[in-house]
Amino acid sequence: MEVKTSLLDNMIGVGDMVLLEPLNEDSFIVNLRNRFDHNEIYTYIGSVVISMNPYRSLPIYTPQKVEEYRNRNFYELSPHIYALADEAYRSLRDQDKDQCILITGESGAGKTEASKLVMSYVAAVCGKGQEVNKVKEQLLQSNPVLEAFGNAKTMRNDNSSRFGKYMDIEFDFKGDPLGGVISNYLLEKSRVCKQPRGERNFHIFYQLLSGASDDTLMKLKLDRDFSKYNYLSLDSANVNGLDDAASFRTVRNAMQIVGFMEAEVQSVLELVAAVLKLGNIEFKPESRVNGFDESRVKDKNDLKEMCELLGIEQSVLERAFSYRTVEAKMEKMSTTLNVAQAYYARDALAKNLYSRLFSWLVTRINESIKAQAKTRHKVMGVLDIYGFEIFEEGDNSFEQFIINYCNEKLQQIFIELTLREEQEEYIREDIEWTNIEYFNNAIICDLIENNQNGILAMLDEECLRPGTVTDDTFLDKLNTICAEHQHFESRLNKNSKFLTDHSLPHSCFRIQHYAGKVLYRVEGFVDKNNDLLYRDLSQAMYKATHSLMRQLFPEGNPAKVNLKRPPTAGFQFKASVGVLMKNLQTKNPNYIRCIKPNDKKVAHIFTDSLVCHQVRYLGLVENVRVRRAGYAFRQPYESCLERYKMLCKKTWPHWRGPARDGVEVLLTDCSVPTEEFAYGRSKIFIRNPRTLFTLEERRRACLEDLATLIQKIYRGWKSRTHFLLLKKSQVVVAAWYRRYAQQNKYQKIKSATLVMQSFVRGWKARNILRQLKYEKRCKEAVTTIAAYWHGTQARRELRRLKEEARRKHAVAIIWAYWLGLQVRREYRKFFRANAGKKIYDFTIQRIMQKYFLGLKTTTMSPMDNTWPAKPYGFLEGAHTQLRRIFHLWRCKKYRGQFTEEKKAVYEEKLEASEIFKDKKALYPSSVSQPFKGDYLEIQKNPKYQKLNSAMEEKVLLADLVNKINRANGKGSPRLFLLTKSNFVLADQKTGQVKASVPLPDLASVSVSTQSDGFFALKLKEGSASASKGDFLLSSEHLIEIITKLHRIGTTAADRDQINIDISDEFLVQFKQDKVCVKFIQGGPKNGNSAACKRKNNRLLEVSVPSP
Repeated sequence: MEVKTSLLDNMIGVGDMVLLEPLNEDSFIVNLRNRFDHNEIYTYIGSVVISMNPYRSLPIYTPQKVEEYRNRNFYELSPHIYALADEAYRSLRDQDKDQCILITGESGAGKTEASKLVMSYVAAVCGKGQEVNKVKEQLLQSNPVLEAFGNAKTMRNDNSSRFGKYMDIEFDFKGDPLGGVISNYLLEKSRVCKQPRGERNFHIFYQLLSGASDDTLMKLKLDRDFSKYNYLSLDSANVNGLDDAASFRTVRNAMQIVGFMEAEVQSVLELVAAVLKLGNIEFKPESRVNGFDESRVKDKNDLKEMCELLGIEQSVLERAFSYRTVEAKMEKMSTTLNVAQAYYARDALAKNLYSRLFSWLVTRINESIKAQAKTRHKVMGVLDIYGFEIFEEGDNSFEQFIINYCNEKLQQIFIELTLREEQEEYIREDIEWTNIEYFNNAIICDLIENNQNGILAMLDEECLRPGTVTDDTFLDKLNTICAEHQHFESRLNKNSKFLTDHSLPHSCFRIQHYAGKVLYRVEGFVDKNNDLLYRDLSQAMYKATHSLMRQLFPEGNPAKVNLKRPPTAGFQFKASVGVLMKNLQTKNPNYIRCIKPNDKKVAHIFTDSLVCHQVRYLGLVENVRVRRAGYAFRQPYESCLERYKMLCKKTWPHWRGPARDGVEVLLTDCSVPTEEFAYGRSKIFIRNPRTLFTLEERRRACLEDLATLIQKIYRGWKSRTHFLLLKKSQVVVAAWYRRYAQQNKYQKIKSATLVMQSFVRGWKARNILRQLKYEKRCKEAVTTIAAYWHGTQARRELRRLKEEARRKHAVAIIWAYWLGLQVRREYRKFFRANAGKKIYDFTIQRIMQKYFLGLKTTTMSPMDNTWPAKPYGFLEGAHTQLRRIFHLWRCKKYRGQFTEEKKAVYEEKLEASEIFKDKKALYPSSVSQPFKGDYLEIQKNPKYQKLNSAMEEKVLLADLVNKINRANGKGSPRLFLLTKSNFVLADQKTGQVKASVPLPDLASVSVSTQSDGFFALKLKEGSASASKGDFLLSSEHLIEIITKLHRIGTTAADRDQINIDISDEFLVQFKQDKVCVKFIQGGPKNGNSAACKRKNNRLLEVSVPSP
């Protein structure tokens, strides 16, 4: 029997709230607390996931967990966010249904982390491959960038999203990600200028000041001290658990992975620095002749630095802070700004600059991650948007109003889609549908968004009408039009029951949302809805030379002046929410409801009142009631039969027929009342949770009986197995013993037989030996007698021959003595007594003469190491000295034949040997090639006459090289000219000089150890030539080029020697980016030459043919 883990196995509390009994708010909270205390942070309401923020890391997100939930039924395992993500992904991949995952909850409930977990799970289970992995990495790395610019530390959350994000991830037919599109909603830009006490500005400001290098801060004209910037709150600048410096490095790396160029990153940081500088600009009043005050900038230093960052004339921006131009039809009128208006203009510019920068970042990320294929895509949307917000002491303002309006729309679509999904399942399963009563919050949505009498419409009408418009006039209008609405409350309206309600201040109104009553302070509604930026400031920003400013402020173009008032913030947000709702209506919804257990942001604390408040405004209990209105539990027939088949003897252990028939037999045998269940097409529907729990109790008891039976059978089997093993062992031991005894008996018989055989064979051998010895002695006797006889005859003949020889020898000796006597007599006549010394000298002379004549055969080549061997031992010292002197002499003769030109070539060859020998594989092939220097014949070729005349010094080397392009790794032909003071790169066709670099600016040269011709000329940092970056070149005469460069550096007294770096991996600076050049051995497609290929933005790979 295959045992599967189920939602109902080992359940702590109730894993699915639909099964909670009894169902009320208290039991709901108790169940959540019970599961939270046992680290069960996920609970279901049908297909909805409730997520409790544990405020600590739990070991439930490992790769093993991903594999555990992969391709499993939603209710097959314990509740987990991975189960919902897997269900959504499989529905998208297999059923071709577009999905959306709606993540809601208040700030600090873990919405952002939940969206990351969903995306990481989808990335882990989808396909693999280089392009797919690149897309997944870009989608995941877009989060750190948006969090840095859109998240901030609040009282409720250290990493609170201050914007709404909806990401559509697009997949192909296989389920592999192709790209994505991000939409952002309502960035809280008022935080740029002012933060509540205990909260911070957006993360990027603190990350930039903490993590940027000193050089970067100097370029941005910034200081690390937070206290020097008015826009940064100081009471919570440092947050425990947040490493701003490390986060800045993470953001820089993420921007690079997403596809931001280095210049774009620098432009973004310049705008962030400009916002900080803008906050430090202060104004003072200056009286005019007409009696009105005009604003003037106090300290112009911050203004100057900001203008330098953005490329704006200081006078233009200073005037925009002092004057405002109003245009009406064909008339223009300029008015002065007082100090309060100037501060308003400054803050409005800062908010608009930052919010538009954030929108540009989202657009730029979309350009990088968008799907390239034009075919139809499957889409999974992930919505991470701010939850319902109710601040204490009536501090709810315009931002909270539209955030809560968005949550009202989400609640509306949640109820509609939940009911629709429930109804579709009942119809699909052919179960009778009963109408469900629930609170429809459409009346609240209509109160806010109605085009005629809605609060947003009246707010827009107040902002656009002429005359004096204040927050009080807006409130009066609300009191007039919305007085009779049952969900609107105000102390000044016609409804007398609120006149004495002291909990409702005069400057406030209250709306009864689905989550509860919320008190809104009307102060600031009109200004925040207007979101007005003076046209003078827009035009000043448009005049900036900064690369992004014209994209951020297109309305500042003087050629396209639009006198029409821009749409209000409320109108824009309402339109965005409408588009979002239409988008969500077209997709299959999946819900994650996030709840934070306490306000202290610590683990293991569960605050009942706080959780109860969130459960109420999320409508979770009502969601359970909607889900349970018909049947509380439903399960496929196969799963139900597999789980409960042991309760019936007819279905245990195997049911051979259809699963539905088996379930019918099972429920009939268990005596379950017919009104407690209904049969669908593919599922069994159980009305009351008590029925399910009864089945579970009977199953648990049955499993205990089965476990006892299994134990009994197992123990019997184990005992029988042990007995059979002992019996088998006894048989084996007996067999081995018998074998051993027989082997011993056989060995004894064999040994006795061998002894008898050896004795018999010995007796026979001795008889034969005696016979052979007798025959041998007979033969030896005959031979001995014959030998003695032959010896006697031989000795007689020998004596005769010796006698004859003695006679002949005596005659010869006598004759020799006689001849010697005659010679001595003649010799004495002609020689003196010292004739022996002369004979000795003569002999020595002849020996030396012969020795020197033998040396005549030695060649004059200095490369010839041959030398005749010494003929006599007494010549050893002279022989060695003569060899050394002769070699020195012939080397001198050989050098005397060199011209100065040839001598310089050999000196260069010697220097090349010292640099490259045994270090670079290309060197041996260059030894036999002479260093020509001028390979282009630049002085003779008329094509290069103009280029030759432009050179002020003698050209030491002229060659054709290839300049490697970083973008694609391909080479462009260039003329390379080298003089004593600089090197020049010129166009091959026109001869136009592309670059001229003084040799003192050259820091080093890098080459590989392979047989390629690639080399990098690295320039000194800070030199005038370094702005364009280093040069990566390739040439067939690499050895000669680098040798000449090194020789010029060695001989020059006014500059440092050029370093030669020989390595298979080195860095090359291309303008602002450093690229790694890596050499590998392999067979390039274009033949035997080395090939360069761009692998990514940071790597060029050179394939060198194997030797």
